[in-house]
Amino acid sequence: QTFLHAWWHHPLNACPVRAVEWCDELTRAGELFFLASTGADGMTYLRAVPAAQVTEVQTAANDLQQETAYRLRPDPDSTALEGRTWPAYRPESDARGPDGHYPTVMLHYAVNRPVGAVRGESDLAPLLRWLNRYAAWLEDRARLNRYRTAFLYVVRTRFASESERQARQAALQANPPTPGSILVTDETENWEVISPKLESDDAASDGLALKKMIAAGAGLPLHFLAEPESATRTTAESAGGPAFRHFEMRQQFFLWMVADLARLALRRRAMVDRSIGDAERAALRVYGADLSARDNAALADAAARASAAFTELYRMGLLPPEELLRLIYRFAGETADVDALLRPEGDGQA
Repeated sequence: QTFLHAWWHHPLNACPVRAVEWCDELTRAGELFFLASTGADGMTYLRAVPAAQVTEVQTAANDLQQETAYRLRPDPDSTALEGRTWPAYRPESDARGPDGHYPTVMLHYAVNRPVGAVRGESDLAPLLRWLNRYAAWLEDRARLNRYRTAFLYVVRTRFASESERQARQAALQANPPTPGSILVTDETENWEVISPKLESDDAASDGLALKKMIAAGAGLPLHFLAEPESATRTTAESAGGPAFRHFEMRQQFFLWMVADLARLALRRRAMVDRSIGDAERAALRVYGADLSARDNAALADAAARASAAFTELYRMGLLPPEELLRLIYRFAGETADVDALLRPEGDGQA
């Protein structure tokens, strides 16, 4: 526990800060590549590599999920025609070299990966087309609204010659009438205003249709995009259920990824520090924050009601203690090892 805390908060790792960057990159690119390097002291350092820099993921001939190496783009400042290739991390063959250092390896984590595919896909992939259309629609709407307020004066009168007309036009251009001013003319001069009739003020339905397509591709309700659409609070809360389930699944994947990286650091440290013991059997848990505060309130209310009812059944002898704990934890939305909770302290199996 002490080593993992030092590894997680090490200045060169700074994982609590970089976890946000990793999550953003995972959303944008659909995959994360990490370079793991370990010194002779067993301290592991992680560096995320942009997914766009990885040109090829090499796999076993008979198994696409068994990745063997990763090829990167060549450095623009280098004369090499091919980029560097990093081997994939294989825990069963990982060992220190003659100099006491571990080989630098790469790890790959992907989301939105179809069956039979090697690379992941960005969460934004279904949205790019509609985001481009929405951006173009906003630009056109701003341009049309600007032109809609533009107008020209047309002055009609009788002139004796072309030079007289040009003189009158030059006089008006030198002193054009300002908005709100009073213009006095005789009956021989008629003023008119020409403005484009673009009818661009009623475009809300078009923008809402584009927003719906963006929200559908992202799996979000419209009120997540600052578009209430005259929905009530109850409807909005119900619509957020599928979105929270997607976020929960992504959170589980991210926590598993962090635990897998920590397991690598623990394995390599155990080869140097014998006090750690068996790294494979060490208890390693990663926790994430709750996604919705409303869920906490609902679960707390459910746990309070369930514990009161089931405790009464336990006192009446109708429920064994392990079943009582299992039900209470279930209504609280948590999982627990009931046998470990009921096991007496000091038991050698704890």
